[in-house]
Amino acid sequence: MFMRCALGRVIAGGGLRWQLERWLRRALPGYCAFCYARLAGDLPWCPDCDGELPWNVAACERCAEPMPDAGGNHLCGRCLRRPPAFDAAWVPLRYEGSLIRLMQRFKFSADPRAGTLLVELLIHAMGTTAPCGELLIGVPGSWTRTRERGFDPVAWLGSSLAARWQLPQRAALRQRDSSSQRGLDRAARQRNVKNAFGIEGPLPGSVLLLDDVMTTGATLESLALACRRAGARHIGVVALARTPAGRI
Repeated sequence: MFMRCALGRVIAGGGLRWQLERWLRRALPGYCAFCYARLAGDLPWCPDCDGELPWNVAACERCAEPMPDAGGNHLCGRCLRRPPAFDAAWVPLRYEGSLIRLMQRFKFSADPRAGTLLVELLIHAMGTTAPCGELLIGVPGSWTRTRERGFDPVAWLGSSLAARWQLPQRAALRQRDSSSQRGLDRAARQRNVKNAFGIEGPLPGSVLLLDDVMTTGATLESLALACRRAGARHIGVVALARTPAGRI
């Protein structure tokens, strides 16, 4: 509980957040964040661990679903049949292996070091400039799960990324508290979050939506539809990790 309260204070104060991140870098200087081997470069993880991370190299350019090969830009069959409400997705990692453990430490144990490392992984993969958008909009957390955890993981990530990318933020509204998506198939996930979000308009022409893990894309699809109703014409989405289709 103490850690959750501490992380909540970090969310509330941007200056405190950056102080914490500097402290975390000093706490384990020169050691890999995954295997604790000595580091030679500037990254907080070693080359061996970088090579073992589940990078989402071959992915659909529209929804970032992992695909069999990396040959050129391509769309998955689902996006060819029924394109989503967003125009492009950037999801640099697959939700498997060591990334699952890291994400669970962040979301369920309120581990700020895990959160900072997740942000560093995304910035390492995508760069210090946002891929698109005049505004960053995070998926608002469930009221029940935010209360249980003591913080909203996507809001925490959004504050860090908005500062790094120098993007303004706007909060979306959760119009109803949908149940957990865990264990639901694709169709049930879509029903669960249908019309779940709203946002005050008018929005700029191009916006970037943020979630932590993208499974079927149903949550981001619902938020994208709300953004289109509020005036957005081009919508990109970014998430840290994409769940492979076979694990849904």
